[in-house]
Amino acid sequence: MITNSRLASKFRPSRWRHLLCSFFFVAAAIAAVGAIGSSRAGGQHTGSVSDAPSSKIAPEVLADTSDGKSGSVIILLADQADVSAGYGMRDQDARGWFVYNTLTQHAARTQMGLRNLLNSRGVSYQSFWVVNMLVATADRALVEAVAARADVARVDSNRPTRWIEDPSIATFGVTPSNPLVVEWGVQNVNAPQVWAMGFTGQGIVIGNEDTGMRWTHNALKPHYRGWNGVSADHNYNWWDSIHSGGGVCSPNHQEPCDDNGHGTHTTGTTSGDDGTGNQIGVAPGAKWIGCRNMDQGNGMPSTYTECFQFFIAPTDLNGQNPDPTLRPHVINDSWICPTTEGCTTGDELRVIVENTQAAGIFVEASAGNSGPDCSTVNDPPAIYEASFSTGAYDITNLLASFSSRGPVTRDGSNRLKPNISAPGVNVRSSYFSSDTSYVNLSGTSMAGPHVVGVVALLWSARPQLQRDIANTKTILQNTANPAVTVNPPQTCGGIPNTTIPNNSFGYGRVDALAAVNSVPPGTPTPTPTASPSSTPTPTATATATATASATPTATPTSTPRPTPTPRSGPTARPRPSPAPRP
Repeated sequence: MITNSRLASKFRPSRWRHLLCSFFFVAAAIAAVGAIGSSRAGGQHTGSVSDAPSSKIAPEVLADTSDGKSGSVIILLADQADVSAGYGMRDQDARGWFVYNTLTQHAARTQMGLRNLLNSRGVSYQSFWVVNMLVATADRALVEAVAARADVARVDSNRPTRWIEDPSIATFGVTPSNPLVVEWGVQNVNAPQVWAMGFTGQGIVIGNEDTGMRWTHNALKPHYRGWNGVSADHNYNWWDSIHSGGGVCSPNHQEPCDDNGHGTHTTGTTSGDDGTGNQIGVAPGAKWIGCRNMDQGNGMPSTYTECFQFFIAPTDLNGQNPDPTLRPHVINDSWICPTTEGCTTGDELRVIVENTQAAGIFVEASAGNSGPDCSTVNDPPAIYEASFSTGAYDITNLLASFSSRGPVTRDGSNRLKPNISAPGVNVRSSYFSSDTSYVNLSGTSMAGPHVVGVVALLWSARPQLQRDIANTKTILQNTANPAVTVNPPQTCGGIPNTTIPNNSFGYGRVDALAAVNSVPPGTPTPTPTASPSSTPTPTATATATATASATPTATPTSTPRPTPTPRSGPTARPRPSPAPRP
């Protein structure tokens, strides 16, 4: 469950940031939740944090709590749960419950002492389990007392900092609402050919954590899991992590709402289609669920963490009765967390992404818009091994100048990134202005949803691959089209862009048809090499909360929903659009 789910934030973030697209702004502040070491067995400390209390406190926290002030802080515990056994579980419902139970029970047990301290001082806080941490409002004395505890790894800031994307890549324009053509990006990834085979994403659920979604948009509503064609049920299908502010959407909104426009656009690219000619989505047969993790384009550690937590174990609208079996298959993350917004070590989100993947959820992450220089894939979550990072190219298959390049030097790994690339320049999709609004936007924010849609098509067509993340990544990379132009040519990390894979565009252009055709129907996936000693009993174990929750609503009964009729290929060429200025 989302604990203390309606805790009001005391901070009102600056507007217009975090978004990896051209009109909105690049960056998403999941502030530091600490440097977590690679050893994550239960009962072990992270091993990467000094025992000296002063070394555990981030400079931003010292500034926030100077001169008698209080600030919102992240308290990361040193002991993190080990959920790696989830990878070996063949029963996917049991896998979801195993990860959820392990994380919640571990957090409840190890947070007890810290929660007792905060309760004794009358401090409001929010407890999380997707990563073992708490968010609290603290003054300097409390910060120092917390940092002195052996069970605390690090204390970081929970405040956003404005970080604006280079306006040189801006491409914004209202477009016709009924072009009667499959969008160029959808064609480019060969989605229509997979539709013609009868697979449009049926049976797959896509999670999008973004600025929210205008769920009533004509291209989104038919594909929302909370809509059965007659009535809406937002329980288990929507969560709002914004507890104050919210712009045109009230905080704690009880139905999907978008206060910025970015999330409506990215959701449309994954699965949007209004049935009357606006074929904007790669996987229109998939269902989507959403979480608003930004307030008018601004996120905080608590809001981002809350959305990942919701996706691992969706809840009702009161944050109660979690059910991991309703978790999505794949998540779109069109945002980054740069150093300027608190991700100072670069390790802040790794455990969250790894735990999400252990639950069988494919985590796609936009690479960033800091190109064309090398080693500009430099921010979480795109830098991680567990995330599948996406670069952007235009309608001529020219790599966008803004698309971030690898290798990843931030953590010393020299890891090749991005993994793959997708259409990300002048992408037409749904917008939040009205139920019939469409706009063109550019950025790796627009590329990522194409990859998410391809995952949905692949898992729909080849269900034996569902939640088999390692094999899916291999298939997407091995079937990518290497025909991407880089101008001027470049060599990043010692690898020229003529070598595949490379650090400019990864393995190439994501190709839905090639991916599906590479796996014969019914081919079994490799048997997992490990399995837990016993299958856990599905129980909803809740961690303690600082405030009482509202009376839970009834758990919805899932009902079959119709899927769109597969379409054949396009009947007209997409309209060309100029590439962004360098």
